[in-house]
Amino acid sequence: MNTASAYKEKMKELSVISLICSCFYPETRRPLAPEFEDMEVKPIDKRASGQAFEVILKPLSPLSDVAHGLPSPPKRDISLDDIEKKLEAAEERRKLQESQVLRALQDKREHERDVLLKAMEENSNFSKMAEEKLQLKMEQNKENREALLAAMIERLQEKERHAAVVRRNKELRD
Repeated sequence: MNTASAYKEKMKELSVISLICSCFYPETRRPLAPEFEDMEVKPIDKRASGQAFEVILKPLSPLSDVAHGLPSPPKRDISLDDIEKKLEAAEERRKLQESQVLRALQDKREHERDVLLKAMEENSNFSKMAEEKLQLKMEQNKENREALLAAMIERLQEKERHAAVVRRNKELRD
């Protein structure tokens, strides 16, 4: 049994229960259309989407002193002082808003300046570190080159000494 058929079944049960209850507890039903003095409301046929009503306005009787429309609020007499106070309050609000905008702009500029200074400091630190690293590498290369050169000179001197020993031995043999 799907949901739609279960819903239909439940609605049938409710209408039967409603009928039984109305037999035991008879009460006058409220009219579908409420009564008003200056209008008549007639229900039209019930539709699937809800109920429809026709509203008919009754003509005004000459004895009726009820005016149609909403009553306008009583007008206050506005004095010059009231106008000046309102203008002063508006001017204060405008100045307050202007000062808030200027303060926000100043905070934003200060933040931008701080960010720029931090970026410049980081760039400077990076440059210093790169320069120190390069200097250290150049010193190590110089030391390695000097050590290599010293080793080559030492080998050359060793060969010279060996050659001198071989020459002396050869001269001694001859």
